[in-house]
Amino acid sequence: MGSEVPFFRPDISEEEISAVVATLRSGWLTSGPCVERFEREFAACVGAAHAVAVNSCTAALHLAVEALGLKRRQAVLVPTMTFAATAEVVRYQGATPILVDCDPQTLNLSLEDAARKLAQLTEGRLPPRIRADLPVVGIMPVHVGGLMMDMEAIWAFAVEHNLWVVEDAAHALPAAMRRQDGTWQRCGEGTADVTCFSFYANKTITTGEGGMAVTNNRNLADRMRLMSLHGLSRTAWGRYTGQGSWDYEIIAPGYKYNLTDIAASLGIRQLARAEQMRRRREEIAARYLEAFAEVEEIELPPTDPARLHAWHLFPIRLRLERLRVSRNGFIERLCACGVRCSVHWRPLHLHPYYRERFGWRPSDLPIATRVWERLVSLPIFSAMTDDEVARVIQAVKELCARYARPTGHAR
Repeated sequence: MGSEVPFFRPDISEEEISAVVATLRSGWLTSGPCVERFEREFAACVGAAHAVAVNSCTAALHLAVEALGLKRRQAVLVPTMTFAATAEVVRYQGATPILVDCDPQTLNLSLEDAARKLAQLTEGRLPPRIRADLPVVGIMPVHVGGLMMDMEAIWAFAVEHNLWVVEDAAHALPAAMRRQDGTWQRCGEGTADVTCFSFYANKTITTGEGGMAVTNNRNLADRMRLMSLHGLSRTAWGRYTGQGSWDYEIIAPGYKYNLTDIAASLGIRQLARAEQMRRRREEIAARYLEAFAEVEEIELPPTDPARLHAWHLFPIRLRLERLRVSRNGFIERLCACGVRCSVHWRPLHLHPYYRERFGWRPSDLPIATRVWERLVSLPIFSAMTDDEVARVIQAVKELCARYARPTGHAR
């Protein structure tokens, strides 16, 4: 059947390799002129006033909640359907994540359940280890797979409940949503107090490891920049050039979150191709949607003409009542066919830490509890060949046909 179809393979051009080599030869490897350029060009790309480059999206999220003043004995609304980082940065500050169920179609945070969780907190009906008197100060939406939430609705909810908004946009570059007035708003274009992007190896653009926080608030940007490098009054770039001074002062106990010029030199070239790579992923998604449209054993991810989808993920949902195999069994058989895949995600409330530390139960977040057991993320990446796409389609169709329950025998 040929070589294995990986879940992901980075799309790195010769120009990008040459740019990294040029940086290695420049003698400036850590945060310097490439990082400054990357920040300027990224801010312009997403329509933000300020951008702060860091070494991961986790670092960006942490800097965002710190800059917004998150403290102990406060709480933040966080989707249970997300990666560890979204909630763990809340814990870094000693605050409590209030887990929110997902929308049954998009898997994004459910504002209906967010309102329910606020009421349950006030009434003392959340898990017993969550104090009823915790003030909720923020909300952290996640765009699952690259399909943006309605950020206007998020803002209205935030204003109603006096919350700040930190947007986990790890999957959402470049993504956009149509405003009520018909114009397009890019993810990061004033869509949150701070929007955080990921450049991890498998993201829509990559620097290997890396992230970016963008904001229209200069004070937040200044605080995040300060805290990203030990709370020093001057960056290394400022201290070691003719325009800077050797001296510095420690303003606050910060972190070591800065991005390197090596990474930024790759990011600059990747950013220039971000829309080109998105269009390729969109082509692959269109092939999947067409090929699987009549396959009754799976549900396809939603699309929306009012959303420009980044297509970081292509998550299908197995109709297990129509299949004679479990989700895990389906993945094992796909792997045996030479197709690697993944699951996004095991919801946070089903992990031992959140179950044991806060007492979350499956019944507290019923939609995520049910849906995650059916999720399979298929390969979708811009370097994917047409032959690889065809092999994924063939493998999924063949497995669905082989393990389909006879008509009238669904569970």
